Amino acid sequence: MALTLRSTTSFLSPVDPNSKLLHKPGADDAPPSCAAVPAPSHAAAPSRRLRLVRAAAAAAPAPAMDRAPAEAAELLHGGAAGQDHGRPRGGVPVYVMLPLDTVGPGGQLSRQRAVAASLMALRGAGVEGVMVDVWWGVVEREGPGRYDWEAYAELVRMVERAGLRLQAVMSFHQCGGNVGDTCNIPLPPWVLEEMSSNPDIVYTDRSGRRNPEYISLGCDTLPVLKGRTPIQVYADYMRSFHDRFRDYLGNVIAEIQVGMGPCGELRYPSYPEANGTWRFPGIGEFQCYDKYMRASLEAAAVAAGHEEWGRGGPHDAGEYKQMPEETGFFRRDGTWSTEYGQFFLEWYSGMLLEHGDRVLAAADAVFGGTGATLSAKVAGIHWHYGTRSHAAELTAGYYNTRHHDGYAPIARMLAKRGAVLNFTCMEMKDEQQPQHASCSPEQLVQQVKAAASAAGVELAGENALERYDEAAFSQVVSTARGAGLAAFTYLRMNKALFDGDNWREFVSFVRAMADGGARPALPRCDTGHSDLYVGFLDAAKERKAPEAEGAATAVAL
Repeated sequence: MALTLRSTTSFLSPVDPNSKLLHKPGADDAPPSCAAVPAPSHAAAPSRRLRLVRAAAAAAPAPAMDRAPAEAAELLHGGAAGQDHGRPRGGVPVYVMLPLDTVGPGGQLSRQRAVAASLMALRGAGVEGVMVDVWWGVVEREGPGRYDWEAYAELVRMVERAGLRLQAVMSFHQCGGNVGDTCNIPLPPWVLEEMSSNPDIVYTDRSGRRNPEYISLGCDTLPVLKGRTPIQVYADYMRSFHDRFRDYLGNVIAEIQVGMGPCGELRYPSYPEANGTWRFPGIGEFQCYDKYMRASLEAAAVAAGHEEWGRGGPHDAGEYKQMPEETGFFRRDGTWSTEYGQFFLEWYSGMLLEHGDRVLAAADAVFGGTGATLSAKVAGIHWHYGTRSHAAELTAGYYNTRHHDGYAPIARMLAKRGAVLNFTCMEMKDEQQPQHASCSPEQLVQQVKAAASAAGVELAGENALERYDEAAFSQVVSTARGAGLAAFTYLRMNKALFDGDNWREFVSFVRAMADGGARPALPRCDTGHSDLYVGFLDAAKERKAPEAEGAATAVAL
């Protein structure tokens, strides 16, 4: 038996013959994709859903498995990848984020049968590939320089068999404590030991609260991790990844997204949700009070001829949950607009830019010439965008105010390293946000688009929150068309995505992104078979499961 995903050419939009969306040049119709599913190892009575998946387990393996690696790569991906994310003519390739715990804390690949079936469903829907977090806390958990890539190696093979591509995120941050975090994956235990003996290697706020999500950029170039600097540790990790997956880079592994802060984003952890520290739409707090950041601030103040400016961050910047007008620093004509405020914000944002450049330089030295695209993620901090000070952006490290463009320097830094700028909140509309928060995600996206265009860097996008509705998908299509996105990564693959109505909306969205145009809705009952269904073959007959039920069956997440 085999799990079979079928779609006719009416399901996918025409694409460039050279596009990586065509995985078998010369074929008129996309062939069925088959994935062998391992036999169960336990004797417990299976659920109906599992019985359906198991019934699909006995057929031949995917064709690419019988080919030489180079031949298989050519079959699946149309040759080596370029720097265009496999973009179809006039359209935008769509990737889908895998669950955060796809590879769990112990280094195990979770829910393999469900993931394999889900990958096939995504391939049938016309998705270009998937994104996965490659957790530092998982891979290097056993000790410095001891890397365990086995679960990720199996995942890469599964992605290849499904005819998809992979965006691999070098996740040097902790999972847990932020929006959407559904599991807890801390930094490596030996790093946590270093944090215990030297708490100043993590970000610290004005009240002395330590944040263990990510190593403070203040010690980037200091040997604080068992004799190595954080930059050296990140470079060694990426080099090991490169060596383990060199045969997949540029074909199956299309992109390396380099994590540079909490949630993998280039920013400070200024709005942590853990323990109720921050709540939307609070302004957040500056993270510059560990001894390494303080030493840097003191040196910058002396260099500026104002030694008194180096005695700490702004005293009137308020607390995490406050609003701008409740503080002396962020109010309409507050301290942010004074000479001191400008000095501090230049230093604070400049430190973040230097950190990003150092990490990307290390990544470029490792992955340059492999054919894999480098990218970096910038947070879509849209609340208080409508105020003069843009307080929430300032505390996160983006010196963006009514009078100062904070995204142009970031775009120029990425251009220097040849990296794509990946930006969030692509699904949001201004009119959907609470008025008291002065949000403007649409204007923010337009500003970032202009900064990327001026710097000559490609812009890619993500949705900030899980959305399955037509309005959100239509907004992404509209934004993608206006911004000329290089790629879009959808957050996230889970059981809800494969529910009937959600899945129909998503399939229509993928087709619209490939078309670069309007989104005709897919019907509930599609006799032309442009809807995806998941079925299984019996020795005597073929059973066709309804599209919605079949997709949910494939993803017993």
